[in-house]
Amino acid sequence: MRRRLGPAMLLLGAVPVLLGALSGCGLRPVYAGGASGATAQAFAAIEVPPIQGGEGWLVRNALVDRLGQSGASATPQYRLDVALDDDLEGLGLLTDDTIGRERRTLRARYQLVDLASGEVLLDATAGSDAGIDVVGSEYATIAAEQRALENLAEEVADRIVQRLALTFNKQS
Repeated sequence: MRRRLGPAMLLLGAVPVLLGALSGCGLRPVYAGGASGATAQAFAAIEVPPIQGGEGWLVRNALVDRLGQSGASATPQYRLDVALDDDLEGLGLLTDDTIGRERRTLRARYQLVDLASGEVLLDATAGSDAGIDVVGSEYATIAAEQRALENLAEEVADRIVQRLALTFNKQS
């Protein structure tokens, strides 16, 4: 029993040393302070105007969910302008001249604008793509294309929010 506890005690003894080493390297939690932290407060001050198209509706809803804007700030400090490019491309030509595979790509160009000064604080892009099998059922293919778009909207929104978090973390 004593032999088994030896390595475990060594590891437990190393935990305070590791934590001390990490705190000295300058790493800071992005979401420190939870809902009252600087990042969460900045997110609550972002207005996300409507984005054109069905894919825009999906991305905007995902952004609003991730930024915690269910009640939306009465006086926003920032505006997040997003322009999307949705592309569905046929690939994999089969012997009967039909398409066997598709690739859906969703790209976003976004700008974070300070409403007080009109200054663009962040100008960046985010994107993702997904492969879709084209099957014999047209309904199943359309459903797969729609599901791919929903997943891509979530992925693009995640990437935008991650970049916003890093931007606000650098400012604080």
